[in-house]
Amino acid sequence: MIINANVADTLETDPLDRLGFLLAQHGAIANSRMEHAFSLCGLTPRQAVTLMLLGKSGNMSQRGVAGALEVDPSVLCGILNDLESAQFVERRRDPADRRRHIVTITDAGSRVLAEAQEGIAEVEQELFADFTPEELKTLGNLLTRVRTSKSDHPCTEH
Repeated sequence: MIINANVADTLETDPLDRLGFLLAQHGAIANSRMEHAFSLCGLTPRQAVTLMLLGKSGNMSQRGVAGALEVDPSVLCGILNDLESAQFVERRRDPADRRRHIVTITDAGSRVLAEAQEGIAEVEQELFADFTPEELKTLGNLLTRVRTSKSDHPCTEH
């Protein structure tokens, strides 16, 4: 078995200082804080991510939302049912293809999305208060290179 020299160096350190452990520990804390920020807005993480996607795109087909979020259409249906009940999104038949549904964020959805984004900003300010802007950019660049994908660990609710 061939091990990268940098990874091998970490094998000789305290097990609690291992990069994977540190990343998991800080990730769990960040996830918990994000979930709390979303809950203050009355959202679950999946609902918040759905609103973020729709806030960015304006509207999408229901199938497109499921694909972008990498969730089963039946799971998305439950998420959209809850968001629609709260009047944060609307689903309408596509006039060009009546089999398709177009999902649109509402004004109320945009307002709660803005609240959620403020909550995310507060969490990030707390987490990264000791970082310089350059360090944050470097961290972001490094994290994009970690070999994971959305399908490794789908977004789950507790």
